[in-house]
Amino acid sequence: MIAASGKRSAGLLMYRRRDGAVEVLLVHPGGPFWAKKDEGAWSLPKGAIDPGEDELLAAIREFEEETGFTAEGEFIALTRLKQPSGKVISAWAVEGDCDPAAMTSTTFSMEWPPRSGTMAEFPETDRIEWFDIESAKSKIIRGQRGFIEEFEEFITRS
Repeated sequence: MIAASGKRSAGLLMYRRRDGAVEVLLVHPGGPFWAKKDEGAWSLPKGAIDPGEDELLAAIREFEEETGFTAEGEFIALTRLKQPSGKVISAWAVEGDCDPAAMTSTTFSMEWPPRSGTMAEFPETDRIEWFDIESAKSKIIRGQRGFIEEFEEFITRS
């Protein structure tokens, strides 16, 4: 599906089966605002959909930009979620695996410290980690928790 205009982003919820359990991969946002936050601060690897870009292709691109890994396989569409900010996120679950220690991320620039006139570079993602489903529900940003809950229902039925 091609994205419509407005505040839209797309992301992937990578999962793996390990020792009889299912784990999901979440990213921790980089930059000074998120540096000391943990519970309720993690996210799906996701980002803005370029005008006219296919949503799934945007999700795959953003996953690679934020983790350094390529996602391949069967992509399972999850229900879009509207965030408290009004942004709408489209997401897909995909089975895969990667080593968090090998993560790389693109960077962004911002003025830091505020009103200093100094620009600093920060990684979009400062770390990634595998979480069991219950832990992921407490780690993920509240507005994205629905993705974990829907995925949990899906994986229970599979």
